[in-house]
Amino acid sequence: METSYLKTLELDKIIARAAEGCVCKEAREQLLALEPQCDPDEVRYALEQTDAINSLLIKNGSPRFGGVEGVSSLVARAVKGGVLSMGELLMVAGALRNFQNLTSWYGSSEHDVLPTDDLFYALAPQPGLEQQISSAILAPDAMADTASHTLNELRKKIRATENSIRDRLESIVRNMDTSKYLQESVVSIRNGRYVVPVKSEYRGEVSGIIHDVSSTGATVFVEPQAVVEANARILQYRAQEAQEIERILVAFTAQVAAIEPQFQYSYKAMLEIDVLLAKARLALDMKAFKPSVRTDSSFSLIRARHPLIDPKKCVPVDIALGKEYDSLIITGPNTGGKTVTLKTAGLLCAMAQCGFLIPADERSEICVFDEFLVDIGDEQSIEQSLSTFSGHMKKITGILELAMPHTLVLLDELGAGTDPAEGAALAVAIIEELRRRGVLLMATTHYAELKVFALETKGVVNASCEFDLETLRPTYKLSVGVPGKSNAFLISEKLGIPERVIEAAQQHLSAEDKRLDAVLGQLDDLKLKLKESQDEVEELKNEASHQLEAAQKKRDELIQQGENELEAARAKARALAQQVESKAYALTDELRQLQKDERLSTQQKAQRAREIAKKESEKLFIGTEVVHNPVKEFVPLKEVKVGQEVCIAELNQLATVLALPDKNGDVLVRAGIIKTKVPLKGLKQPDKLIKEPQPKTKAQQRYSRLTGDANRPNGWVERVQRSAKMELNLLGLTVDEALPEVDAYIDRAILNGQTVVYLIHGNGTGALRTAIHKHLRGNRMVKSFRLGRYGEGESGVTVVELK
Repeated sequence: METSYLKTLELDKIIARAAEGCVCKEAREQLLALEPQCDPDEVRYALEQTDAINSLLIKNGSPRFGGVEGVSSLVARAVKGGVLSMGELLMVAGALRNFQNLTSWYGSSEHDVLPTDDLFYALAPQPGLEQQISSAILAPDAMADTASHTLNELRKKIRATENSIRDRLESIVRNMDTSKYLQESVVSIRNGRYVVPVKSEYRGEVSGIIHDVSSTGATVFVEPQAVVEANARILQYRAQEAQEIERILVAFTAQVAAIEPQFQYSYKAMLEIDVLLAKARLALDMKAFKPSVRTDSSFSLIRARHPLIDPKKCVPVDIALGKEYDSLIITGPNTGGKTVTLKTAGLLCAMAQCGFLIPADERSEICVFDEFLVDIGDEQSIEQSLSTFSGHMKKITGILELAMPHTLVLLDELGAGTDPAEGAALAVAIIEELRRRGVLLMATTHYAELKVFALETKGVVNASCEFDLETLRPTYKLSVGVPGKSNAFLISEKLGIPERVIEAAQQHLSAEDKRLDAVLGQLDDLKLKLKESQDEVEELKNEASHQLEAAQKKRDELIQQGENELEAARAKARALAQQVESKAYALTDELRQLQKDERLSTQQKAQRAREIAKKESEKLFIGTEVVHNPVKEFVPLKEVKVGQEVCIAELNQLATVLALPDKNGDVLVRAGIIKTKVPLKGLKQPDKLIKEPQPKTKAQQRYSRLTGDANRPNGWVERVQRSAKMELNLLGLTVDEALPEVDAYIDRAILNGQTVVYLIHGNGTGALRTAIHKHLRGNRMVKSFRLGRYGEGESGVTVVELK
């Protein structure tokens, strides 16, 4: 592929911008050397890889990834027997750390099989070796004491010996007899040995070895005889230390050499991943999407934007070529966006062939071109003695030499710079020749002859860049199928050219030009009307689509509600069956026990049996109804305050806010005596409590008929409102057992906000009822109490009203 034309499309700027996102220098060099691929399958695979990494970046964020360089050659040198330095081993450890971090990043979220799986599976982390190198080598010139036991012992000996030398020298410095011979009371190092500065005139007074002399000659640096042997030991230890460090480096190098084949494979995969990450970051920055790749020679770019133009100023355009027509002639006024349209089409197709996602709608389609042949811009050159026309013709010559099928040709201002008649005729001939070569062609022009040629030639279509004549500003919108007007007269008139000059110019137009101008004007009017109709149709289409979506959603909700109710009914039926079975056994045992009770008369036993049967049958009948209570739609609270009264929407339960929302958006509330966390979006403003009479369920009607209360609606309402939570069964308990139960039950009822409770004590001898009434009179939380009325249990039940 001839790459010089790609520079005209500014593909190099896109690649350079993406390369800034590379972490490794070698990956950056690979990306800068990238060229468009010409195989559709390879292009499709490259786009899928970039799109997969783009999705992972959105879900997982950027991976922890450090820059490394030249590590592949270091590992190859280790295989050949070279010993790696501490700095080089740290670079190897950095690469191994990248392998580990990339593997962890890739697996940090669940996903299906991706086209990048092979690259990440090629990474072979060596956490053990990486950890050993990182802990043993602190810096390129520093190895840790813990790198080996021998090294640790040697350094301990060195430090101990150095400390003893310093102590001896400090004693010499502080000694009154010898300190007078010293230039300064300090200890220094010369040639790796500890020395003291002695005045040159007293050099014979301090026995030892002279290692250095000051620049003035007034001071000599003497190693006292007392520390010569210790200094020699330090040098010996230093040599052993260097040998041990060398041994450690050789051992690490051998481990690196052992993993060389898989390391090289992993390193190559890491660089490819770095390139894909850079492409994906650019896609996020440009808000780009993956286009489909066609196998034929046609493309369709929907809402395409030029990636180098400010997104706030760039107007999206729709460009299609190759299906219904193979050539597009774009006309319109200057600065109307014709050249940008050419560059956008060529650049986005070239980007996609390089594996870049493109700034266009995801419904866009591209095809693969073997060549991009471009003539855009003024080729005038004074040095080469070329005019504008000559420069263009030189470019056209090169294009005609390379033009073939699967080629995209982009020509700007074809035939310009010479006599209009000759230029137009030459432009038509060039277009016909290129079409014979089987290329896809886009060209811009001002020539009316080319507009007519496009109208009369099958496979060639006019297009125009719109221009607002009121504001004298281009709209940069491309309209396919209608040629554009240059509007030179109208623009000139609005810019201040005298009207008589404009009229004179119009007189010089030929009859054919006037007719063409009139036809173009009519086409413009028809284009505007068609656009209005299309907008109206699109609006109606969107409205119908939304209504269809709403209907489908409602249908799905109803189906789900039906399934939920069916499942609830099944669960209720299973629970009810188990309940009936257990109640039956319990009732049988209770009736047998009642039968054995000698304290009760036969009449009392019968009365008690009827009460038990009524109460248990009521519970069972009411429990047979399955009522599905979906949460009604509500407006969730956006913020709450501590102490605010709210309503838990799912439970329709009032609660008080105890703390503001946490980082997960959960609010701590208290509902009654229970503290719980509820999502902020699950809270709403409390509704006014309106008690509405509930219609009887079928089970209630059945129970009413069984108990003979069908003609007592008031009594029935009282029983419906009375629930199991409001009753305390004290039957069978002694007075001492029953009174504590009553106190505990009343406390719970007050905490739950209940105002009325029912104490079931039965008739019997009346001792339990009397004791309970006496106890209630002394309870300050009891407002009043009375015996039950007909349908409430009568004298066997005490109804208590709480404060």
